[in-house]
Amino acid sequence: MASISTAGGACASPGCTNVTSKRLACPKCMQLGLPPVYFCGQACFNTNYNQHKQIHTIAKQMSATSITSTRKTPPDGITCPVDASPSMKTSLPSWANDFSFTGPLRPTLLSPKRTVTNKNVKLPDYAKHPAGVSDSEQRDRASNNSIRVYGPEELEGECNLRYACAMGREVLDEGGKACRVGVTTDEIDRVIHEACMERDCYPSPLNYYNFPKSVCTSVNEVICHGIPDFREICDGDIVNIDVTTYSRGGYHGDLNETFCVGNVDDDGRRVVRTAFECLQSALAMVKPGTLYRDLGSTIHRVAQANKCSVVRTYCGHGIGSLFHTAPNVPHYNKNKAKGLMKEGHVFTVEPMINLGSYDDTTWGDNWTAVTRDGKRSAQFEHTVLVTKDGCEILTARKDEPVMKWNPDLVQR
Repeated sequence: MASISTAGGACASPGCTNVTSKRLACPKCMQLGLPPVYFCGQACFNTNYNQHKQIHTIAKQMSATSITSTRKTPPDGITCPVDASPSMKTSLPSWANDFSFTGPLRPTLLSPKRTVTNKNVKLPDYAKHPAGVSDSEQRDRASNNSIRVYGPEELEGECNLRYACAMGREVLDEGGKACRVGVTTDEIDRVIHEACMERDCYPSPLNYYNFPKSVCTSVNEVICHGIPDFREICDGDIVNIDVTTYSRGGYHGDLNETFCVGNVDDDGRRVVRTAFECLQSALAMVKPGTLYRDLGSTIHRVAQANKCSVVRTYCGHGIGSLFHTAPNVPHYNKNKAKGLMKEGHVFTVEPMINLGSYDDTTWGDNWTAVTRDGKRSAQFEHTVLVTKDGCEILTARKDEPVMKWNPDLVQR
């Protein structure tokens, strides 16, 4: 591709050394909103146009990608200042006025998107993209058919993959401390965001395909990707907090937990514990030679034994230098996931478990996934590393290398 030049510089035609004494710019570039490129004369422009117009093709493809990617952008009329009146904060966003909800939960307005205040924080490639597109992930999806193997040099060190996961653990613990009756999920988002800044980490969800917040908070019938807002957490709610941190070394660490707030009923506690045990049983299978698709069979058996169902739309994923990459890790029975686990693979397992049907739908904010029957959903997630004879939970609590159910740890 020819480099972009300005009038008075070199001609844009490859190999031409003439100086552009006249402002002969490509009209198509200007029409597409590209920075103008200049040629030394009409003859040079005509001779090289077939090669030059490749720029136009690429620009059109990028424009189409941006349009497609913005499908995740929440609609207008959803935010208000943090000092707005309580009645304004708790009012419905514009998209929700005529929306048909599946359960009793209702959204409120959002606070403005938070900013990165620590100059030491490394930004992922999507952080400033107008549509939140990760170009590195797009290239990976187009060209990569293999699962990355991570070695010691990528796992160790102050800011590498193991560190990113440890910071994710610390940040989730801070968010969990804030989760209680009367606290808004927006306040949890503030706590998470500031905890990331204190640890020189970027909150990976922020602006990822235009996600407007630094953490996902999924309450009651929300399966995943709930957007923190001004709704106060109520007695009896179950609240999932999903954290991903991006370290200065350029690695992501991803985990989540579901908390029981106040007096949660028996069904709520059953789905929370079932989600925990589904993940626990799946991680017990992780070792070299295990087929990725076989995790779903184990998760299905645990969920079915507890009269719950497994969400099919969303799955675990490879993670590391990319937020989402190969492999896909479905959680349901008889899936067709490809791949065999090998030492050095790093991925998440994050089964979403419903009290009722596994069917889901999405709110009008284009992000919040909810159960189609309005019944509650719970989830737990870890990032794991396949080791020589099993796995290491990179996002585990300190001194808890193997998952053990303790209801006190999720009670708020």
